[in-house]
Amino acid sequence: MPEDDNNSLIAHLQDLRTALLRCLLAVALLFPLGYLAAPHCINFLVDWSFPDNLPALHYFSPLEVFLVQLKMALILALVAAYPWNLRQLWQFLLPALYEQERRCLRTWLLLASLLFFAGIAFCVLTVLPLLLNFAASFASPQLQPLLGLQNFLQLAGWLMLAFGIMFQTPVLVVLLVRSGIVPAETLRRQRPVVLTVILILAAILTPPDVISQLLLAIPSWLLFELGLLLAKSPQTSLPQE
Repeated sequence: MPEDDNNSLIAHLQDLRTALLRCLLAVALLFPLGYLAAPHCINFLVDWSFPDNLPALHYFSPLEVFLVQLKMALILALVAAYPWNLRQLWQFLLPALYEQERRCLRTWLLLASLLFFAGIAFCVLTVLPLLLNFAASFASPQLQPLLGLQNFLQLAGWLMLAFGIMFQTPVLVVLLVRSGIVPAETLRRQRPVVLTVILILAAILTPPDVISQLLLAIPSWLLFELGLLLAKSPQTSLPQE
């Protein structure tokens, strides 16, 4: 390897290390604030999601609440540091991109981020209350639920991640079409196959109940159609070599 190429590779690795260290530092600095906010976020999720006929949550080990709050604090710190961390990634990639690529990547990073957080918000505001109401419908005088804090938050976290990922469907469709991997007409003709894949993913990513599966599959399908519409627009095109 020529010496110039070797020096360039080392410089890129050093820039990457610097960017990652800045990201980790931002998360570490925000972690104490996340820990302070964690109980309020947990209380909000419980108060918003739980119907009146479900009993209070329980914890089954002495340190369960503390560990759950640590996990919530880390999630909050990652969310709060996301704009800063995204900027560090952008600054690392910027020197290697042409101007057209910069404009395109900036647009799609912003859109992907907005869709991810929109999926999380949709899950919290709509899916969790419906799911908990569905669970409460099985309660009776002879059959009372005993719900654990960690189990509930694991379920909520998994659902929020699933909705955040599935809401990336328009970005994936446009990238596939504009990069030439899959023609738009092929996706239109294969709508039944795409719908089947979406239903399978919804069944895998959600609990085994029809409500949450449909609440994930229907928006994902609509977002797929939105992706096909965006793929027609010249403003969404990816840079060509």
